[in-house]
Amino acid sequence: MSLATPDVPTMLVPDFPFGYDEWLRHPDGLGSLPSHRHGTPVAVIGGGMSGITAAYELMRLGLRPHVYEAEQLGGRMRSVPFPDHPGYFAEMGAMRFPASAASLFHYIDKLGLCTAPFPNPLAPQTPATLINLHGGRQWAGTAEDLPAEYQEVSDAWAKALQERAALATMQDAIARRDVPVIKALWDRLVREFDDLSFYGFLASTPAFQSFRHRELFGQVGFGTGGWDTDFPNSVIEILRVVYTKADEDQVSILDGAQQVPRGLWAHPAERLAHWPEGTSLAGLHDGGTPYPAVTRLARDGDGFRVEDATGAVRQYPAVVFSPHVWTLLNRIDTDPGLLPDEHWVAVERTHYMGASKLFVLTDRPFWRDLDPETGRETMGMTLTDRMPRGVYLFDRGPDEPGVMCLSYTWNDDSLKFATLSAEERLDLLLGKLAAIYPGVDIRSHIVGPPLAITWETEPRFMGAFKSNLPGHYRYQRRLFTHFRQRDLAPEHRGLFLCGDDISWTAGFAEGAVTTALNAVWGVLNHLGGRTPPGNPGPGDVFDRISPVDLGP
Repeated sequence: MSLATPDVPTMLVPDFPFGYDEWLRHPDGLGSLPSHRHGTPVAVIGGGMSGITAAYELMRLGLRPHVYEAEQLGGRMRSVPFPDHPGYFAEMGAMRFPASAASLFHYIDKLGLCTAPFPNPLAPQTPATLINLHGGRQWAGTAEDLPAEYQEVSDAWAKALQERAALATMQDAIARRDVPVIKALWDRLVREFDDLSFYGFLASTPAFQSFRHRELFGQVGFGTGGWDTDFPNSVIEILRVVYTKADEDQVSILDGAQQVPRGLWAHPAERLAHWPEGTSLAGLHDGGTPYPAVTRLARDGDGFRVEDATGAVRQYPAVVFSPHVWTLLNRIDTDPGLLPDEHWVAVERTHYMGASKLFVLTDRPFWRDLDPETGRETMGMTLTDRMPRGVYLFDRGPDEPGVMCLSYTWNDDSLKFATLSAEERLDLLLGKLAAIYPGVDIRSHIVGPPLAITWETEPRFMGAFKSNLPGHYRYQRRLFTHFRQRDLAPEHRGLFLCGDDISWTAGFAEGAVTTALNAVWGVLNHLGGRTPPGNPGPGDVFDRISPVDLGP
C-alpha cells in the first residue's frame, strides 16, 4: 500500500500519518488468520463507533466478536427521537462530520446513508448568523459581512498559523500524503509546543497582542464557532484540527448519526473469511443484542476473564476495550496487571472536556419567517457570550417540524447547566434568548418537552471527549501506541485500547474508527495472523512513521 496517494481528502493525522482509508479500500483486505483461529471468540467491550467498527472487521477476518454494551449501541453517536415525533432527532453527541473523515465515510457509504451540509456559523448553507457579544448584535451571511475588527481577528489567526505553525506547508504535505515532510515538520512542532496552551500560543503571538482580539477570537473562533473553552488545552490539539481540516466542510447524517454504529451492527457483511456471506454482528449474538455491561476484567492464564452484569464469566484470548478509559478506574473492577504502570499513569492523567446540549422540536421552522421591518429572517444561527453560547437551527422545509439546539456549551459553560433539569434549562435559555431576539416568541412554537444532556454527569462517560492539556503528549503517545505490543511484557499483551480518547483527534468519530482499526491489527497480530504483503497495516509500518518520542 502506498502512503503517498495524492488528492484524496483525509484526516491524515501528523503524529501517525497512516492512510487508514487506503488500508480499508485495498482489494487484498486487512489480513488473514490461521484457519484454526476461525470462529474464536474475542471480547469487544463497548458498542460505540469504535467498538462496533472493531467488531465488524474482526468478524470479517473470521473471529466471533462478543460485543458488551452497558447502555445502548452508539456510544456518543446518540440520536434521541422526540416523543410523539420519532422521525426527528436530538443529536446529543456527535452531530457534524468533516469531509476529510475518509475512514468514517467508508462505513457511511457502505451503509448508503445520506448526509446534508451542517449549518455552522457563516457557512454557505447557513442562511444567517447572529453574533451577540457584550450586548451588541451583528448579523452576517458571510465573514465579509462582519465589521473590520472581526476581520482583524481572522487575519491575526491566519498570520499566527502561517508564521508559527507552517499551515500551508503542512496542509500541502497532507494533501499529497507526503509522509517525510509531515513527520519532519510535525515532530519539530511537537517538541516546540508540547508545553504550550492554546491561550499561551495566542498571547505569545505578535498578531494577537491585543486582549480584545483574543477575547473576540475565543467567542467567535473559526469553523464551528468559539474556542475559548479550549484555551487551557494544548495548542497541539488545535493544530491537528486545523491541519486536517476537521473543522471545515462538515455534514450531518440525515435521520441520525446513531444509524452508523447501529447500521454496522445489523449490516450483512461481504467478503467474509469464515462466516457465511451476509453474516452480521447481530446474527452472531443470541437474540441479536449485545452482552450486558462488563463488571470485572482480569488476566486468566494466557488470556482474559470477562464478567458481565449478570454474573456470567467468559474466557477470551484477546480483548478490545473501547469505552472512555476512566471506566477502567471506577466502573469496571480491573486487574491492575493488565496494563504497565506507565499506561495506568496515562489513564489517570486523561483530561475530558465537558459538554451540554438542549434541543426542542417546533411546529415549523418559524425562524425562516422574514421580519417585515428588516427583511431578515427572524432568527439565525447564534453565537453569544451569554449562557446559550451556540444556537443551531435545523429544518426540512416550511411545512415540516423544525429542530432547535437552543444551547451547545463546553466545560465551565456546560457546568452552569449541570444541576438544572431539562425544563429549568429551557426556561433559563428562553429568557436569555428573549434578550437577544426581542419580540420573538420561541415558546409558542415548541412541541413537546425539551431533550437535554450533560456529558460530564453521564455515569459511563464522565465527559464529552478527551482533550490533552499542555505536557500531556507523552501520556497520549503511550495510549495510542498501545496496540503495537511487541515491546510489552507477555502479561501485558492481548488487551487493546481504542476509541476517540485513544486517538490523536479526540471528539471526532474518525479517531474512533482509526484506533479501532489499530486494535484490529493488534488482535490479528496477537492471534498469529498477518496482513497482505501489498497492504501493510498500521503496526507493520509503525517504526517508519511512529509518533515522536519526547523521552522520559
